[in-house]
Order: sequence, then structure tokens, then C-alpha cells
Amino acid sequence: MRRTVLAALCLVAVTGAGLTGCQSGEDTASAGSEPSSEQAKNVKENKEPFAGLSGGEITERAVAATTGAPSLRFTGEIPDGESGGTLRLDLALDKKGDCAGTLGMGDEGEVELIKTGDTLYAKYDEAFLRAQSEGEPQADVDAVVEMMAGTWTKMSATGADAEDTAGFCDLDEVLGGAKDGSSDATRGKTTTLDGTPALTLTEQDGEDRYTFYVATEGEPYLLRLESTSAADPGSVTFTDFGKPVPAEKPEGEILDLDALG
Repeated sequence: MRRTVLAALCLVAVTGAGLTGCQSGEDTASAGSEPSSEQAKNVKENKEPFAGLSGGEITERAVAATTGAPSLRFTGEIPDGESGGTLRLDLALDKKGDCAGTLGMGDEGEVELIKTGDTLYAKYDEAFLRAQSEGEPQADVDAVVEMMAGTWTKMSATGADAEDTAGFCDLDEVLGGAKDGSSDATRGKTTTLDGTPALTLTEQDGEDRYTFYVATEGEPYLLRLESTSAADPGSVTFTDFGKPVPAEKPEGEILDLDALG
């Protein structure tokens, strides 16, 4: 299930060479390479955020700020290449590798995750366990559900069974190669996203369109990424930059999966 979030959105045109594979390289819009006359007028009147910067330059600053954040929270829905379904995410994570939040797959249930240090805690609902056990003998599936559904479990985050899930807690891995490459983003209108002033920028690759929102106050963080790509439609919203991740050992009974073998 693990995928780099930006790669899953296929925002190559936004985030650069680290996400190669979705962009043809021939039809990318270039209107953001130079400020328009209207933009220049607004710059002169000090009405335009990111005065004098092209869309590509704003993108570079936004990506640098976002990948440099020590922690953040991302929420959204993105396609999952392995299952063909839609992955729902709501995770807070940091560069130490700690995380807390939920993962879900379409209507196939949800798992609550906490990773702190080298331990991964997970609490699965019944629908998730049954979906992941599809094809197994019914008696075995029922036994797993009875033992694990709604109960916190733990395992080593470095073990083979935890590798894919723990990958969602690695902020550097989630942001992938977003630091690399360049952009021909086109500057759009200013707006407000969940109360935060933002500038809209767009990229075009053939018939695929990518939109992202950059904060115009404080650090120029990426606030939201959207893709209307036929192959990888989806969106991710970023919040809680620099805030501590609430990753603490769960209270109550915890089932040790490593001990069970």
C-alpha cells in the first residue's frame, strides 16, 4: 500500500524530476515563466504576494519550505496502485519517523496508527482485517478478527511485516523527490484555504491539470495539491507545520504481534 504521496498524485509538473514517469515533457504550460503585465502592475502597487517572482520560482520556494518543515499533517484521498482502490490518509508525521493518524482503503475499513521510536502500534477495525484476509479460510479469518479487531497491537517498526506501513511515517520518504527539478507553474488568483491566505498555481501536462495552493503569509508552505490526471486523480492537504506529533504509546491492553510470531 505504500506510495510516495506526491508521486501518487503524479504531480511531476509541480514537484520536478523526483517524480518522473507521468509527464510527457512536451505539453507543459509555460505561462508562469514570466510575470504578466497585470502582475507587474500589482507588484509595483505592492498588492501582489511573492512580488516579482514567476510561478516556477514560487513553486521552488514552496517546495523548499514544505520539505524543510520538521513535521506536518497530511490528509487526502489518492489512488493506490497495488489494489486499484482509493487510499484515505490522515497522518501527522515528523522527520524523526514518528507518526499518528489513520489509513483507510475505500470501503474496506480503517487502521489507526502510532509509531514512536522503533515500535509501530496499530488498531484495525473488522472490515479492514477481513478485506486484508480475503481468500483465507473463513475460520482463520474469524479467529483473526476475534483476536485483533478493535485491539491495539504492536510490532517492531523495522521488521518485514511493518515495513510498508512504517513507510508512511517517514516524512522524507513521503515527500519523495520533491526537492528536485523545476516548474513552469502559472500564477493564478489569491484565495483563502481553510482560513489561510494562499496563491493558486497550476501546471498543465497534456490533458492533465495540476493545481496547488501556496501560503502567502509566513512560510510559503504548500497547503494543498490537486490532480485531475486520468491516471492518478486525487488531492492532499498539508497542515500543522512544525507542530509536535501526538505519537504516544496507547493505553490499555496491547497485543504483541512479534511475540505471537
